[in-house]
Amino acid sequence: MALVKCRRFPGCVCGAPPRLAVIRLHVNQQLPGRTWEDWAPTARTSSTDTRTAAPLMLLKPLGHQALRGPSAHSAAQRAACWNVESCARPRGHSSLCHPAYRVGSIGSTSSSRRVLTTSSALLGLISSRAPASKASPLKPGSPGALKADEEGVEVFDSFEEPRVFLRLRPEYQLHSYNKAEPCQPLSVSESKLILHKVRVHGESLQPRTIADHLCRLSAVPAEQRPVLRSSASFALLCQLSVKNIQLLDVPELIRIMKAFVDLGIPHSHPLLDVYETRFCHKVWEMRVDQLLLVADLWRYLGRRAPRFLKIFFSYLNLHWKDLSLSQLIHLIYIIGESRQAPPDLMQKLESLILKYIDSISLEEAGAICLGFFKSSSSLSEFVMRKIGDLACADMQHLSSYALVNILKMFRFTHVDHVSFMKRFGQVAPQRIPALGVQGVMHLTLACSALRVLDEGVLNAVAASLPPRVAYCRSKDVAKFLWSFGTLNYKPPNAEELYSSLVSEIHRKMPEFNQHPEHLLTCLLGLAFAGHFPGELIDLALSPGFIRLAQERSQFELTKELYTLDGSVGVECPGYTGSRLSSHLQQEGAAMLWNSARKDMTSKPEFLEALFLLETVLGGPQYVKHHMVLPHTRSSDLEVQLDADMKPLPFNREATPTEGGAAFKLKHVGVSLTEDLMSQLLGGKSGGRGYGETESQTGQRPVEVERAGAAGPLGTSLHRVMGGAGATEVAAPGPPACVRAPHVKLAVQLTNRNQYCYGSRRLLGLHHMKRRQLGRLGYRVVELAPWEWLPLLPRTRLEKLAFLHEKVFSAAL
Repeated sequence: MALVKCRRFPGCVCGAPPRLAVIRLHVNQQLPGRTWEDWAPTARTSSTDTRTAAPLMLLKPLGHQALRGPSAHSAAQRAACWNVESCARPRGHSSLCHPAYRVGSIGSTSSSRRVLTTSSALLGLISSRAPASKASPLKPGSPGALKADEEGVEVFDSFEEPRVFLRLRPEYQLHSYNKAEPCQPLSVSESKLILHKVRVHGESLQPRTIADHLCRLSAVPAEQRPVLRSSASFALLCQLSVKNIQLLDVPELIRIMKAFVDLGIPHSHPLLDVYETRFCHKVWEMRVDQLLLVADLWRYLGRRAPRFLKIFFSYLNLHWKDLSLSQLIHLIYIIGESRQAPPDLMQKLESLILKYIDSISLEEAGAICLGFFKSSSSLSEFVMRKIGDLACADMQHLSSYALVNILKMFRFTHVDHVSFMKRFGQVAPQRIPALGVQGVMHLTLACSALRVLDEGVLNAVAASLPPRVAYCRSKDVAKFLWSFGTLNYKPPNAEELYSSLVSEIHRKMPEFNQHPEHLLTCLLGLAFAGHFPGELIDLALSPGFIRLAQERSQFELTKELYTLDGSVGVECPGYTGSRLSSHLQQEGAAMLWNSARKDMTSKPEFLEALFLLETVLGGPQYVKHHMVLPHTRSSDLEVQLDADMKPLPFNREATPTEGGAAFKLKHVGVSLTEDLMSQLLGGKSGGRGYGETESQTGQRPVEVERAGAAGPLGTSLHRVMGGAGATEVAAPGPPACVRAPHVKLAVQLTNRNQYCYGSRRLLGLHHMKRRQLGRLGYRVVELAPWEWLPLLPRTRLEKLAFLHEKVFSAAL
């Protein structure tokens, strides 16, 4: 038996789903002294793995035999895919311009390597609904049986599972291909007779006869297909089909496509280029059922066929109203699998979903959500609420796979369906132990994205993860840590959970080198929860890893690096490892400040809070809008008070400058003498300052309210209260040496998106920010949305009194 360590490549399409029972049988036949459980794949191993390496067994691709023994290389050559070459075809010309193709040698080295290639679909490490104990020969309760159950949970057929809905209605049979349809088998002698006819008659064969021969040959037993594909007579038959392709009608072309699927023709086969081009020319002559069937056959072949789909979608833009329910669902599936989504067509399909919404089954609703999610197409809030109503009405009969897909779409659209999430919280904990880790990851990530903190769900996730963390990909580890950190939740087994996930980061470091953004996601999720693994942080902030992240990742990671670096600087005073360069720190700070400033200054409730706070304290020089902790991605209003609880004019940006006075004097009939100016600049006034007045008397600023509306933001004046009324004087600038503040306040105007849904529990990033502000000696003054927003329509006096109480009560 040839054992191969397999790697998964993103974007690879494999035409062969895993078959767990077949693999077990194959292993037990070839290695009678070992059981399936001895060789079952547990995870990709790496050179850094300190555990015993569990080799990943080569799974048997569709139409190929697993190669073993000393002659494996020659067998691979005999079983390799066809190489169809054009006769000096000019680049960019249509394949149909040169219909006479020469079928060349089959045994090339490159094609033989493709026999040994597998993808993530074959490894079957995705979420599963398969019963864990199915076909297990072991005694229940034994350690081996428990291991088999665990592995059975992780087996997932990534090809067939999304197609379950096609078995729900008989109408789907009209426009989908069922590979399991029974057909009359063809014996070896009959296949040899057909190939003999091809050799003898050759060029004289009629197009219909060519199609008939291909269809009959596709019924040969699976073990004979590699031999058939390596036959020169079969190569000649394929050449003749290409030569006569323009004489074949649509039904014959479809029959040949079905034969190609059964024979396991590789998706990259140049022969298929010719057929795709021919179907492109035939789109406008075909019915919707035929077009969907052809698209389904391309899917079975593992080929996206972008040219054909582009014309097909253009056709549907004119005929979308004629789609039946089964055609609509199947089309959405095709769109999702191809990742092609014309926005105008998707809007039309959404209107059809509403038309059929009362007739859609639960599994079809899951197929709709998956198709829109994979094609990055959004559904309206109204449609998502309809789907949510449909799902929560009968969720106990909704498959876990469909449930995950619906949650993906809720995550994508950010629609809050309270009834759905409540019902989900009742159903999910019982299903999580029988769900593969990738399915569990999607459930957890959906809770995080929707800000739904359901302790029952998260406790079930946390309990199920440590025993099977080896099945996680680097992405899964990252999303689990991010989700628990974002929701600011520590389950009962938090120590065990975090220990197992951090250990898995070390073991999967080669994967993180391929996807550096996942390592940063892990470390940020850990930072939210207050964990800072020094060795991993040192690696993530090292110049080599930063260069790797900038080169390999498709994401801009400067902000993530800056957030991690800033958090380490505040919370890990003893850390001596790598730190971000000053250049990247400045770049990250600028990016985050620009974003935060635009966000806050676009909110009327923030602008009013800023202006009124300046009024309460005595002017803009007493308040500074900036990012107290730039790496935490949100800005605050900083206020500083001295030992007497009086505001300090620390905001130098609001003081007079050499280029011109920032504060202008306005004559209101009061003579400004040198004595008066010296008193004002020295902090001594005939009347008490506003801060002193309120901090000592506790009275509401009635005089401020009577004085009328203040000037615009950045005004240069503040009111000096006197016994006879308010007098406008110049705002004092800060003295040459500003006294050190006794109290530093960070006034935060928060919004509901910073809390878990329906609660007052801060999310991880904002909880971390509060924790770090406390470490730096700040007191947080929170203007919570449930307090500040209801005050906005109230009188100005009430708002000033509220801000005064907030600031000075926090300072005590």
